[in-house]
Amino acid sequence: MHKRSREHHATNARAVRAHQPPRSEQWQGLTAREILDRHPAGKTSPMRVLEILIGLFNHQHTAKQKEVSFKTRQERAQFLRRFFHDLRKAGFKNLPDPRNLGGRHVTAMLAIWREERLAASTIQTYLSFLRGFAQWIKKPGLIRRLEQYGFKPEEYERHEAADMDKSWSARGIEINAMLKGIDEYDRYVGAAMRLMHALGLRKKEAIMLRPHKCVLPFEATGLPLHKKKVERYLHVANGSKGGRERFIPLELPERIAAIEHAQTVVPIHDGHMGRPSHSLKQAMRRFDSVMKKFGITKKQLGVTSHGLRHEMLIDQFERLTGELPPVRGGAKLPAEIDTAARQEVAELAGHARKRASNAYLGGVRVRQRDAMDVQAVRSEPPSLPRTPIVVDS
Repeated sequence: MHKRSREHHATNARAVRAHQPPRSEQWQGLTAREILDRHPAGKTSPMRVLEILIGLFNHQHTAKQKEVSFKTRQERAQFLRRFFHDLRKAGFKNLPDPRNLGGRHVTAMLAIWREERLAASTIQTYLSFLRGFAQWIKKPGLIRRLEQYGFKPEEYERHEAADMDKSWSARGIEINAMLKGIDEYDRYVGAAMRLMHALGLRKKEAIMLRPHKCVLPFEATGLPLHKKKVERYLHVANGSKGGRERFIPLELPERIAAIEHAQTVVPIHDGHMGRPSHSLKQAMRRFDSVMKKFGITKKQLGVTSHGLRHEMLIDQFERLTGELPPVRGGAKLPAEIDTAARQEVAELAGHARKRASNAYLGGVRVRQRDAMDVQAVRSEPPSLPRTPIVVDS
């Protein structure tokens, strides 16, 4: 192993230990309650108690019987340490024992965050971390809804509806020609991008997909019979957000073609779309490197690979309704047609809630956009760099 690689792995190992310390040998055979009872409030430093709580519980998911990702562990541990440290800023001279965290502490910190004008998404994330922490200390009802702390809905509600078309065609990019060039440069990345375009996969989902093993007959999906559209489905689970699985019907020629192409690139039954010699991290880096070489960045062509996912989901809405979505200036549709189409688009993207489709299709309020202006934007060529992009092997 190269020196740089060894240093990288050592750094990752130290980070893991910092945010999810291993159980002490002194804890062997003890329950969490027994461990905490050995560190009574008032006799143990509050920050020491916090580290014990992190060591005991930080790997746990708040709502499901599973472990959370390292990224979540890291962010949650960092937040909790900062939260208790900042209680002094909120007027508490003496830090409370974390097990004695109360509503007044949360209310005081919310006031600080409000004064600092933190983004709504940030506050929602903080409260989510605190809800999990409240479960650790057996106070599940400690964290309330934001409106119960005096916030108005317009102050904290997230507005996720797309106000611009992020698809490649909106920037005038010739998708097939671009994908053909990427195929010739790196067939693994090219095949993964064809999956993103045809099936709306996320980057990580496409790279981790096993194109032979993940194609299932309808009977193997476990879906109810009334959901059946075709005989074969693509099972997507690895690399998905929160590990949520979904089944995409292979009902369109372009979906079938993308899968068959992927199967020729990866002939091994259990093989995934990353280059066989690469780890997942290396495959992700290679993917990003290829994107940069072909100008598929916001700075260069004004799009990212994720724009292919937008492309497919927008096309699906148009296929279902016969109309353009709001983000492309589409006319208002009857509520029942719009609702059904949005729900299907959301599920196809791997979301349970219909409103998640707004991020791709735009919300109702976007419908007033002039369709002619949208078409004009889509017909404009992308603003290319002054120097040509050099693609070498």
